Amino acid sequence: MWNDDNAIYDDGEWITWTEINSHLERLEFEARYPHLNVELIPVFQNLLAVAQDYHELTGSHLQVYGDLGELYGAIVYKIKLHKNYAQGSDGRLGNDFVEVKTISPFKGSNAVTLNLKRNFSKVLIVKVDEDFEVYGKLIDRKALPKTKDDRLVLDWNDFEGDGRREARLAGSCLLT
Repeated sequence: MWNDDNAIYDDGEWITWTEINSHLERLEFEARYPHLNVELIPVFQNLLAVAQDYHELTGSHLQVYGDLGELYGAIVYKIKLHKNYAQGSDGRLGNDFVEVKTISPFKGSNAVTLNLKRNFSKVLIVKVDEDFEVYGKLIDRKALPKTKDDRLVLDWNDFEGDGRREARLAGSCLLT
């Protein structure tokens, strides 16, 4: 039952504190990430929740973390994703091709391997931690360490965030 302890009566209807807090959280998130693709957030949250629920029930992980990383890039950075299995990169951000690499919660290290033969000018490293919170760091290819090899191992801890600090998107956000 709604009352003055858990809601506000306004204009003939009860508005809960949960609704108010959800709306404020969404406004703050949109202000922090002006390029936010809000429509994809429920898809991201549902997929992340399924991965977390499955892990809690079975102790195993679903193979969805790469997709979560790409969705994260589409939501937070407005990366326009290529079709599945497209060669060269995972998406575009303006005129830049972006390679998305995801660190899953069960991975033993914070490192990803980048194929330098691929066509990209930015790399987005996405990390899903053991609490199923998701963080990302967008890095210009020019800022990557120089190597003559075709592969480069990148460690999450070796890079700063992209000026917005680490962009964080938790599955429990009430952004609907």
